Amino acid sequence: MYSAMKTYMNTIFMIKNSREGKSGSSGHQAPATRFPGERLLLLVPLLFLLGLVGCRQKSIQLPPPDVLVANPVQRDVAVHSEWVATLEGFDNAEIRPQVSGYLIKQSYKEGSVVSKGQVLFEIDPRPFQADLDHARGALASAKGHVSRSKAELAHAKAQLAEAQAALGKSTNDVDRDTPLVAKKAVAKEKLDNEVQAKLAAQAAVESAQAMIESALAAIESAEAEVEGDKALVERAELNLGWTKVTSLLDGVAGIAEVQMGNLVGPNTRLTSVSLVNPIKAYFPVSEQEYLRAKHVGGQPIELFDSSAELILTDGTVYPHTGKIMMTDRQVDTATGTIRLVAAFPNPGNILRPGQYGRVRIQTSLKKAALLVPQSAVKEIQGGYQVALVTPDKKANIHPVKAGEKVGTMWVIDDGLTLNDQVIVEGLANVKDGIPVVPKSANLQAKGR
Repeated sequence: MYSAMKTYMNTIFMIKNSREGKSGSSGHQAPATRFPGERLLLLVPLLFLLGLVGCRQKSIQLPPPDVLVANPVQRDVAVHSEWVATLEGFDNAEIRPQVSGYLIKQSYKEGSVVSKGQVLFEIDPRPFQADLDHARGALASAKGHVSRSKAELAHAKAQLAEAQAALGKSTNDVDRDTPLVAKKAVAKEKLDNEVQAKLAAQAAVESAQAMIESALAAIESAEAEVEGDKALVERAELNLGWTKVTSLLDGVAGIAEVQMGNLVGPNTRLTSVSLVNPIKAYFPVSEQEYLRAKHVGGQPIELFDSSAELILTDGTVYPHTGKIMMTDRQVDTATGTIRLVAAFPNPGNILRPGQYGRVRIQTSLKKAALLVPQSAVKEIQGGYQVALVTPDKKANIHPVKAGEKVGTMWVIDDGLTLNDQVIVEGLANVKDGIPVVPKSANLQAKGR
């Protein structure tokens, strides 16, 4: 091949030299001309060389790739389900003032732990202190009315006693002297005087009785006034006490939503306090899952009696497990789900209301499940594939149905047998049908 090329090139050079010699013998410079096939003769060697290079590249064959293979691991696997959860305080209280006034002091640190009854805000107490003083003065005056009325009652009773005594004496005198006047043993003038004394005593008795009734009515009115003034005093004392706005429960206090000096009232929310230890996690489960958990339909799952794990937004598992507390009263007709509530211990108040996470609960146990490393599974367009090694040591891309992930392993629900040789490392270097060099991998150790 090399000699043929050399002969061909020599022929090209000879033709070129002969043409140059003819042009030089004429004694003047002739314009250079080329015969029609000269350019084609120059291109043929180049194309020939490129063809040789292509043939040599096609003839190069790479060695089969090395891959690690192993049989699937078979063991019982706990099946978990996960749901998106929202954290809320175990108890939540909006802090609002009971009275209207100007805010003069904030007595807590925002975001800190507060206790039940701790003062959080203070409202200007002076108007309420004045109301209390006025109510107490009115109460004292009403009590004075009661005392005077009781004194009048006592005086009227004394007068009544005197009048009744006088009436009794005059009655006796009249009764004694009336028959004697008929016998002319006593002067008629004396009897007339005794009768007049009796009438005066009767009038005195009636007057005393009227005074007693009036005193009793005055006492009743004054006592009612006292009770009303006592209520006013109690109300004024409450209003004055409410100028110190306190926490309604133990928990974490939020950021103040008002500024000092603002006019606040019962419709003003000052802040919120949430009990966060324990903390609640709300998560929705489908109606079908709920029925299966109640052993009504489908394959039963354990839900209400299992411990719950909380996976935080950064992927870490919260160190404390929780328990299902309650179920909502109804199914959400828009989503077809029902809300469940799990409670988690929260020492240190690390978790806060409003956080998101995922609640994970073991719902069943899958017996004799087949597992392969996650690196052996390839996800393509929503499906899953693994690469098997055939008896003639060729790669076979095989579709499978993948289940849940367990650590570094992946449960394969369908598409594998225990005797299949699965490529667990080197999957990126293989294609369907190419030869491979399989080497055994210790998958049992990895699966533990």
